[in-house]
This record gives sequence, structure tokens and C-alpha cells, in this order.
Amino acid sequence: MFNSLRSLWIWFAIIALIILWVPLLSLIRLFDSDPVHYRTGRWFRRLGAAMCKVNPQWRIHLSGHDAVKNPRKPYVIVSNHQSHADIPILSNLPWEMKWIGKKELFTLPLLGWMMKLAGDIPVDRSDRRSGARMLLTSMKYLEQRCSVIFFPEGTRSPDGRVGRFNDGAFHLAIKAQVPILPIAVEGSYGCLPKKSWRFGKPSDVQVKVLPEVPTAGMTKDDAAHLTQTVRKMIIEQVAALRGVVPEDVDVQCSDSEISSPKLTA
Repeated sequence: MFNSLRSLWIWFAIIALIILWVPLLSLIRLFDSDPVHYRTGRWFRRLGAAMCKVNPQWRIHLSGHDAVKNPRKPYVIVSNHQSHADIPILSNLPWEMKWIGKKELFTLPLLGWMMKLAGDIPVDRSDRRSGARMLLTSMKYLEQRCSVIFFPEGTRSPDGRVGRFNDGAFHLAIKAQVPILPIAVEGSYGCLPKKSWRFGKPSDVQVKVLPEVPTAGMTKDDAAHLTQTVRKMIIEQVAALRGVVPEDVDVQCSDSEISSPKLTA
């Protein structure tokens, strides 16, 4: 009962923030002359950070982000994906990055409209042409010194392990000749359980920004190796944060060897 009441209060606070942010973001966008609407996007990420602050269940710990000295240096950012909570959690990072999201998110009342204002990029997984348009838009953002972020697994992890990576983000980074910036997220798996409106148990969520991986001089033939290199970096960091061996968080390893993720009580 207590968790239900607490979850209701948190959702009320989140909805109030969204309603407050709509006119604020509209006004900022009106005076934002940057081709990529950097300031508008940055303020939209602050909404995600504010959502985390009104939720006493989530304790966010950032590390490694200080290595990014120039917020306008363009990266293709890739992260593992444990929960819907990852989006507001990653919005705590102190720079703007355009999100690639499934088209259904852009139809959400108020929130979807703000995603459009911020310049986030919709993709229809059932339409190959949509994927091509998404990559073209991403390239334009990178050319204007604005990072883009992908979840290369394509969906949330069903069990907290790191899934297989699609290589689209890595082809993009090679084509644009910009570095990959890997991010490891650990602890968000139980924050927002699937098929439940209630928030999970209090969680310490670790967000670790890893060293950038340069792509200068690479060609499309290097994409597969780059994909596996970055995936290995993220797996090793998630395992280190969880206190297990890398095989325990790699979905490509035998399920019989997998231990369930340890969620913070």
C-alpha cells in the first residue's frame, strides 16, 4: 500500500513537471536560433533530470563525464538499455544529445510534442526508409557539432544483461568520422518494472561514461569490429559495477552460466 501511494505521488509530480515544461520549452524554442536547437534540447533534458529528483526511489551516480571537456564536440553515444528509466537517468549528463526513439514515443501527449521541439529523431522500425532518414538526420546533427545517442540493443533488456548490438550507430560514427562515446548503465533494471505503474525498490543507479573510441581512418569494413569492441567495453564495466564476471552480463553467453542481476534493496 505504501509503495502504491508513493508511486502515485511521484507520478503526480512528474505530470506536474511535464505540464510546467510545455510553455517553458515552447518559449525557449521560439528564441533558439541554433540550427540544431541546442538550448531547447538541453532544457528538455533538464526535465528528465527533474523527474529523477522528484523520485526518492532513484539515486543517480554519474562518473567519467568530466572527461568530456567540450559539450559541442560531436559524438555518437551508445549505452546499454535496462529500463524506460534510462532516458531520464541519462538526461542528468551535462551536455545535449539528440535521442533516437521509436515513432510511438512522439505521439505521447505533451511529452511527444516536446521531443519534436527538442529535435529528437523518430524511427519506424517497420520501415527501412525511416531508418535511412534517421541516419541522415543524425549526420546533419553531427555536422552541426551536436551529439546523438543510441541504444544499440534496440530494446530494453528483459533480464538486466547486455544484449546483441545493432551496428547502425557504428556505421554512422565511421561515416561521420566522429568518436564513439560508450556509456554503461547499471542498477536501473528494477526502477520502472515492465507492465506496472508502480516504481520499483529504491535503487542506486550507476552511469559510467567510458573513454571515447576514435573512428578516424576507419571504413565501413571496420564497423563489425568496432561494434564488438564497444560492446565488450560496456559489458566489462557493467560487470565491474555489479561485482560479477563479464560472462554474467553478456546475453550471448550460456544462460546456464548466468546469475540474476543484483538489485539494490
